[in-house]
Amino acid sequence: MAIFSLPLTERPAWKALRTHYDFIRTLSLRRLFADDPKRGERLAIDGAGFYLDYSKNLVTDETLKLLIKLAEESDLRSRIEAMFRGDKVNVTENRSVLHIALRAPRGMSILVDGENVVAQVQGVLDKMSIFSERVRVGEWKGYTGKRIRNIINIGIGGSDLGPVMAYEALKYYSDRSMTFRFVSNVDGTDFVEATRDLDPAETLFIGSSKTFTTLETMTNAASARQWLLNGLGGDPKAIAKHFVAVSTNRAKVSEFGIDPANMFEFWDWVGGRYSMDSAIGLSTMVAIGPDHFRALLEGFHVMDEHFRTAPFEENLPVLMGLFTIWYTDFFGAQTVAVLPYEQYLKRFPAYLQQLTMESNGKHVTLEGAKVTYDTGPIYWGEPGTNGQHSFYQLIHQGTRLIPCDFIAFAQTLNPIGRHHDILMANVFAQTEALAFGKTADEVRAEGTPEWLVPHRVFEGNRPSNTILAERLTPAALGGLVALYEHSVFTQGAIWNIDSFDQWGVELGKLLAQRIIPELERKDDPDLKHDSSTTALIHRYRKMKES
Repeated sequence: MAIFSLPLTERPAWKALRTHYDFIRTLSLRRLFADDPKRGERLAIDGAGFYLDYSKNLVTDETLKLLIKLAEESDLRSRIEAMFRGDKVNVTENRSVLHIALRAPRGMSILVDGENVVAQVQGVLDKMSIFSERVRVGEWKGYTGKRIRNIINIGIGGSDLGPVMAYEALKYYSDRSMTFRFVSNVDGTDFVEATRDLDPAETLFIGSSKTFTTLETMTNAASARQWLLNGLGGDPKAIAKHFVAVSTNRAKVSEFGIDPANMFEFWDWVGGRYSMDSAIGLSTMVAIGPDHFRALLEGFHVMDEHFRTAPFEENLPVLMGLFTIWYTDFFGAQTVAVLPYEQYLKRFPAYLQQLTMESNGKHVTLEGAKVTYDTGPIYWGEPGTNGQHSFYQLIHQGTRLIPCDFIAFAQTLNPIGRHHDILMANVFAQTEALAFGKTADEVRAEGTPEWLVPHRVFEGNRPSNTILAERLTPAALGGLVALYEHSVFTQGAIWNIDSFDQWGVELGKLLAQRIIPELERKDDPDLKHDSSTTALIHRYRKMKES
């Protein structure tokens, strides 16, 4: 029997790591650095435009050897090749997983069912480029002849989180003469606040929904349609001048009133959370222009190639994925904090929440067996230095182990006095403090009263990665997103789960469709829910009528 066909916990490397953990837990990062003065230089990688310092992880050379052996015993290399080849690695939906084709250069060939999908992608990119330039230069006119100055993207999940994050991350490169807003929540407040101060005659909506039937998106799109009609005299022909679609459902798009010529396609081998570099990124391209968008794609592709070709011991996404498995399954860590020291990346942790937790929040293997190990940690975070005055207390002195990813850039896009040096000093200080802490003797040496000493001790031994790049460019953003995409893939491949389906989002949506008419009907509905849900529905109906 091949080793990778064994259950994960029966593989030799997993068993060796279990034993090895008992040794590692007795070590401290202070000791590891003292015993190896070159550790900080040795346990670092330069690759794909990023510098990864992983020396402050709770690992030794033996740990790294065993983690890489685990990847090999899990057949990670073959799984990577299968994804890049276009095999149907999303087994529960029988689909290829080819977000890597979205950023493959023109002329490359990746086949799905005998068709070169790269050529299809490039055709959509060309169409997006033409449209974006028309809007940016004022050639696209609204119903009244005014140029478009406001873009509102309507989507949810991957059709919103990616575009929002990318817009905020690349705002430095955006056209500041235009306003960009994003509506996702079915809460009407989201739509009302996004449109409150805008002129319908200057506003263009991008409706992003693969099926053009998503409840939240189409509810908001219907409100946008009515808002436009109310502001533009009620002529349905106005819709085609103020709405375009990112979808695959031509019939529904046309029925809505959108010219099908202004529908931008994507494919079922693109998962929503992996789609920000597809036509879902149309608002991004309008904001930053086609050239910058192409640079974003190039950054993705560079990291794709690094992931595909680099040896595991020099492979940034593989190592980051292995560290996550190490802390999740052996140390019992339940979360990972992602801490960008770059204000433009303020939405990056929120974006990663979907990418990571929708991908690897799974409780059964590819074969449908219940997993016997933890999968999918919780990802969260805020930009530094804000988080330092919020939750860092828990990371430093709390009872939970929280591995941290620090992300920073050597050059700021907005140089003002000492700001950037102070910002970067905090990056380096926080990773140092987390790793090495402060002993009771060191606290006493500062003249601290004995009763206060325990309160001021920092235990240290809190692991972190530091990810450095030169500057936040479109290419750097693409590389950073791909880094985490492939780290997620690495984790899922070793856990033997399907990182590309999301059945867990379905049940609540189905139940909501059942409850909506029960809330809206005039007479008392005959409810067949549990007692809690039934009581809540009755209370809501009573309260909304009072």
